[in-house]
Amino acid sequence: MNWHERYIQQAAWTRDLREYLFRQAGLSGANSVLEVGCGTGAVLSSLETSAALHGLDLDAGALAECRRVSNASLTRGDAHDLPYRNESFDIVYCHFLLLWIKEPLKAIYEMKRVTKSKGHILAFAEPDYTSREDKPDPLAVLGKWQTEALKRQGADIGLGGRLAELFHQAGIKIVETGAIQSRSPEAMDPDEWENEWAVIESDLSGFAQREEIQKMKHLDEEARTHGTRVLDVPTYFAWGQV
Repeated sequence: MNWHERYIQQAAWTRDLREYLFRQAGLSGANSVLEVGCGTGAVLSSLETSAALHGLDLDAGALAECRRVSNASLTRGDAHDLPYRNESFDIVYCHFLLLWIKEPLKAIYEMKRVTKSKGHILAFAEPDYTSREDKPDPLAVLGKWQTEALKRQGADIGLGGRLAELFHQAGIKIVETGAIQSRSPEAMDPDEWENEWAVIESDLSGFAQREEIQKMKHLDEEARTHGTRVLDVPTYFAWGQV
């Protein structure tokens, strides 16, 4: 499984939203920006700004990959205890991160702590797998398998539905929040579809029998071909100001 390719795929899903929110949050005039959970740099490397860029991640391997694609100052660290001084950054953001955090509210408090007064905090994408929808009906099993597998990996499968409330609890003034527009499965090109299935197969390894997984893959491909495939995982964003 090539995780950098996966993160690039996820970054493509939010590109338009990020451009809009970064513009509204004043990225062009920012002096310092931090990505919490920067991974391999799929988002961090795309920023067009003169600001000093910083990235933090717990995974040393991901940071090594990020160094190849970004000139940002990178730090290995925990989102629960950010190694930065109070009010260090104009903009602090994360992308598909909080669902993997053991204590997401604590991480958001930390993001708030290191954000300057009047600065901006952005959570670009947090899914709510508890509201996942799969059609045709035989593929509902696939959705249940993958959701349960993510839960077993430590994901908070309903985090997206609570994102705005978590910002509110942390005392962050919400400027804008909402759901990201779902992308039609038919819009995927073959390479993107294969990459999606590489993730599914990785998630379900040891959880479901290979023959069952391949059966679901065939049903998925058939439904996409006939235009009957529905896959909707509501995914939310939040933009707040300190």
